[in-house]
Amino acid sequence: MIDKVPITREGLEKLRQELHTILTVERPKNIKAIEEARSHGDLNENAEYHAAKERQAILGAKINELEMAISRSEVIEIDKQQTEKIVFGTKVELKNLGNDQNVTYQLVGPYESEPEIGRISVTSPFGKALIGKEEGDTLTIKTPSGTKEFEVLEIC
Repeated sequence: MIDKVPITREGLEKLRQELHTILTVERPKNIKAIEEARSHGDLNENAEYHAAKERQAILGAKINELEMAISRSEVIEIDKQQTEKIVFGTKVELKNLGNDQNVTYQLVGPYESEPEIGRISVTSPFGKALIGKEEGDTLTIKTPSGTKEFEVLEIC
């Protein structure tokens, strides 16, 4: 049995769109590049051909990865009314008690995690530590740069 992975409806749509783009735009374009490179003659010393074949393998791997992600995904509807505890899909404003800076994160599935823009995976250590917390709670997280403490300021 394959474990299902939580995802937002928007996250699943983004995966489907990326797969569609690869299948309908990028792969056909790469097939044409292979055909054109073949027409140049000797394939042993044809850098364009080898680059296009390598790109074909990369696209194939990405297609497999996206298909697997889509098949394993389970859309979790976000309850906009629930704001007492941190759950999947909620946004949360935290205060880093070490430097007094506020940060805002949204808990999302691992396929849509983008920490650099405030989207962290519910399956990450940080995401797991946030689950179930309420406004006013503090949490301690071990990070590569050391232990950090946060206070939950607001659940949005």
